[in-house]
Amino acid sequence: MTATDTAAETLAQAIERAGSPVELLRNQNWPAFTFPVAPEFTNWRDEQRAWNTSVALMDQSHHMTQLFLDGADLIPLLSSISPNTFATFRPGVAKQLISVNQDGYLIGDGILFYNSEGPEGLVLIGHHILIDWVRFNIEKAQDAGKDVRYRLEANSHMRQGPPTFYRYELQGPHADLVMEKVFGGPAPDIKFFHIGDVEIAGRPVKALRHGMAGQPGFEFYGPWEDNEIVLNALMEAGAEHDIRRVGAKAYSSSPLESGWVPTPFPAVFDDDFAEYRAWLPAARIGSVAGSLYSADVHEFYMTPFDIGLGRSVRFDHDFHGREALEKHAENQRRRKVTLLWNADDVAAVVRSQVEPGTPAKYLDFPKARYGLYQMDEILKDGERVGISTDAGYVAYDQLYMSLATLDMALRDGDEVEIVWGEDPISQKDSVDADHRQVRIRATVAPAPYHDYARTVYRANA
Repeated sequence: MTATDTAAETLAQAIERAGSPVELLRNQNWPAFTFPVAPEFTNWRDEQRAWNTSVALMDQSHHMTQLFLDGADLIPLLSSISPNTFATFRPGVAKQLISVNQDGYLIGDGILFYNSEGPEGLVLIGHHILIDWVRFNIEKAQDAGKDVRYRLEANSHMRQGPPTFYRYELQGPHADLVMEKVFGGPAPDIKFFHIGDVEIAGRPVKALRHGMAGQPGFEFYGPWEDNEIVLNALMEAGAEHDIRRVGAKAYSSSPLESGWVPTPFPAVFDDDFAEYRAWLPAARIGSVAGSLYSADVHEFYMTPFDIGLGRSVRFDHDFHGREALEKHAENQRRRKVTLLWNADDVAAVVRSQVEPGTPAKYLDFPKARYGLYQMDEILKDGERVGISTDAGYVAYDQLYMSLATLDMALRDGDEVEIVWGEDPISQKDSVDADHRQVRIRATVAPAPYHDYARTVYRANA
């Protein structure tokens, strides 16, 4: 098969070629996910600390996929494929949109902004996983004569020209002080996940009350042609408060503190997604990495409740997968946690890279993800009790940690083991061809990890 043929493969064809979804995703190359901004503006450790100690500015203009939406039948369509309620959804509100398969397992999530009525008034932003499922359903609805439209805007790695919007996240304990200077008075009184209209340096700006790392702040966005004016105004206002621009390295680790699992494994491999797999290019499905190994793809699936997305579920309407999801809601078997990795075991993994013998799987700083979906096995007394996902180092706490979904029987403070490294080793270029599996002890902690993010920030959701 030529490179051109491979690029044109559908997911269904690729699975048939590979023999199973697991073998396809374990061995499929997926480009390292990088954020199209500078890796560091100062150094990633101080940039990480800034959103906990002063104020940080994160440039979110480039790394996410955007789907611009409109049409009279749009909300009914979204409602039919999502557990989210749309009963009170209106302009000026955003929500974390999710979708599940017929068995109630998660497809993915993204943030749906309701900016205005009219053309492209709604925008779904996130990784392409959920966005592709929404696109597929829109195209089917169009074929059925429904009034619904989309415009896909890829991230800056894959798109020619600038994005439609700039997006700047401003957060940290001094964020409100910076905004007081920007606005010449108190920060705008906007509820959590609501959108307000403000003005910065004479330019109209949308402001979403939000926080990527669990700290208070805003996401400001507007037309790309205003990006430098708004950026400079924010940086100038933050100078006296030790504002830091956050580069790609530090930004990639922010979910570890906010408790958001960036790329859960998509449950798209059952009968209800057969038509979707025949539509989706195989190159868009991504790759799975980590020690979790099973011939059964269902071992990789998660429910919304497993990773803390249960707050997005409402059973006030009919949607694909509702009956199964209701059963999951009544019998939740796992919960989202933070795992705090044992310092001696982390040091041993790092030390193995500079001593004789086969090293452990390389452990990168500040993020250790070598597939789109990082899936590492968690053991307790030799038995699998969960899956560790996003992993990395947080300089503010001087801790290596990961987000995980863990059996309900395990409590905060319990010790488990993370299996680090692959066996058998996959054929992905991102995986060390010669390494050994090791076990890393970890202590179970809440997610989000910090008290502020877990109590004050989430209480306002």
